[in-house]
Amino acid sequence: MHLAQSAPFDEILKTNFGLSAFRRGQKEIIEAVLAGKDVLAVLPTGGGKSLCYQYPAIHSQQLVIVISPLIALMKDQVASLQRQGIPAGCLHSGQTDDEKRTVFADINKGGPFVLYLSPERAQKEGFQKWIQNRKVALFAIDEAHCVSQWGHDFREEYSQLCILKNLCPETPILALTASATPTVLDDISKHLKLKKPERMVHGFYRPNLYYQVELCEDEDTKYALLLESLRQHTKGRAIIYCGTRKVTESLAAALSKKFKQVGYYHAGLAPEVRHQTQDSYASGNLRILVATNAFGMGIDQPDVRLVVHYQMPANIDALYQEMGRGGRDGFESTCMMLYSKKDKGLQSYFIHSSEAPEEIKSARWRNLEALVNYSEGSECRHAEILTYYKDSQRIERCGHCDNCDPKSARRVPRPLVQVVRSELSVEKMKTALSKTKKKKDKAIEIILDGEQEERFQVLKRWRKAKAQELDMPAFVVFSDQTLRHLAVKNPKSMRDLAGVHGIGEAKLEKFGWDLIAELTAN
Repeated sequence: MHLAQSAPFDEILKTNFGLSAFRRGQKEIIEAVLAGKDVLAVLPTGGGKSLCYQYPAIHSQQLVIVISPLIALMKDQVASLQRQGIPAGCLHSGQTDDEKRTVFADINKGGPFVLYLSPERAQKEGFQKWIQNRKVALFAIDEAHCVSQWGHDFREEYSQLCILKNLCPETPILALTASATPTVLDDISKHLKLKKPERMVHGFYRPNLYYQVELCEDEDTKYALLLESLRQHTKGRAIIYCGTRKVTESLAAALSKKFKQVGYYHAGLAPEVRHQTQDSYASGNLRILVATNAFGMGIDQPDVRLVVHYQMPANIDALYQEMGRGGRDGFESTCMMLYSKKDKGLQSYFIHSSEAPEEIKSARWRNLEALVNYSEGSECRHAEILTYYKDSQRIERCGHCDNCDPKSARRVPRPLVQVVRSELSVEKMKTALSKTKKKKDKAIEIILDGEQEERFQVLKRWRKAKAQELDMPAFVVFSDQTLRHLAVKNPKSMRDLAGVHGIGEAKLEKFGWDLIAELTAN
């Protein structure tokens, strides 16, 4: 059944989608695109992004075109809409000519239709000629962070989607993503040629997720924590993210000796193997999946109870989006990152090896440093995430992260007994360099005496107030490590400040005199 355009908002929601109420941010986004406005919308994984472009097709009784990067995701959403009685289809390379003709015939009947396309198909001359003769209510671009080179998953085919504004300048564009900083949103708007877009950032607070970061001095500690986390979460699925294909396979092999239903996934596997693995995970034949970041986009398993980052990802965007695979059903889940200095070295290697322009590399270095500071930080992790993304909702303390509630039963405890070194095949990958680096890291560890600890706490209170004033996360102002250096050195002049770890020229100019005043007063 399809209701007339004048039907009340909630009536369409209930009758066509079987929902009793909108989630946070959905109604505002839908109202804006129905008013003909371009919209930049950030809703987290599991936040109901798809309704924001499916609903306008019913309300306007017209065609809505969705750009999506994954054929599997397109097919799933089309099947879901068709089960609800909503006309929908997709065009992709795996279809026969007859299947494509059926899609066009259904569109030609008129009325509401949700059409899914890959970004490559939008570049084809045949599509461009066809679309210019059609009335399109909305273009929706899913995973819109792929447009931006500042984003964590830039894709060349996405960068050409500005063609949509050229073809249909009056049709609104809805750019949707699960994680994007203000800088990335600026870049998305620029590349898509959006006209004064509305920015709507909602729903980053996931109260059912327990965030935990553990600083691991070596691989043995990491592996012991991972084993503890899997023993603690025996029900539901688990995802373990790794930074390289080699570690992914080695870790899966080690875990298979201790747990049942373990598999692995990375981009180096044959397509049919990846599809089979993904299907096995979705059906429950695999419970524990060890994967690189190739596994993620479009994943919608409701009962992921544990997400572990065995190696640190490239930036906070990737961390947040991958943690967001947990607890999609609203029940409690734990998201733990096992962070070591060696992981920072791996991500640094990826940046060094990249052929990206220097400007892009510089942004990646800043993003990596932000993630390191977040990992080593002592403020509420959920609150910092909300501020980082400029969410419409802010909190002081969540009460369910390792910094707010370190004694929580949800926290994965550090095992008292270390695992046997030979047990983990990943250990074979250690090099003399990593051992040297570990010794160096221990040598520079900062231990504060009573007076320095008091000064450190004063600086933390100053940092928190300054972060609130500037509406930025505390770790972006200064890292905990920098505050410890300040507490030890207790500089009294701008010249002294210039030599402190983590204080460059920009931060010296921005915060220097404030710091001097704070340190002098205490």
